[in-house]
Amino acid sequence: MKKVLIVYWSGTGNTQAMAESVARGVNDGGGEGILKAVGDAAANMVKEADALAFGCPAMGAEVLEESEMEPFIASLGSAEAGNKPLGLFGSYDWGDGQWMRDWADRMKGLGALVDGEGIITQLEPNEESLIQCYELGKRLAG
Repeated sequence: MKKVLIVYWSGTGNTQAMAESVARGVNDGGGEGILKAVGDAAANMVKEADALAFGCPAMGAEVLEESEMEPFIASLGSAEAGNKPLGLFGSYDWGDGQWMRDWADRMKGLGALVDGEGIITQLEPNEESLIQCYELGKRLAG
């Protein structure tokens, strides 16, 4: 059974809903979904997982949340994330998703096997984006 670590930051609950949908997909796909708010996660958990999913909304000028998520991501290296399947997801209010493209490129630079370009949704996740998150979880569990 694959252990899939799902780490997220959510200010309004939108990204948390997406994370919970990923976790349901992992569990329904036969994996073990380990859901953690970023404040409860550590780099050693990333290293021990078989696959990863990270979620964060766009903040400011389309960047990751700076007090918890950015330091967490910055703490990772290729030893933790390299050669691991990784899905990214998050919500945004303005912009065009640049923060997600930048994040995907950054994780690819660590050697992570990034699933697509990330799942983004404007504001509250709709049914389609929650289904995409669920399917991401199933792929990561497979």
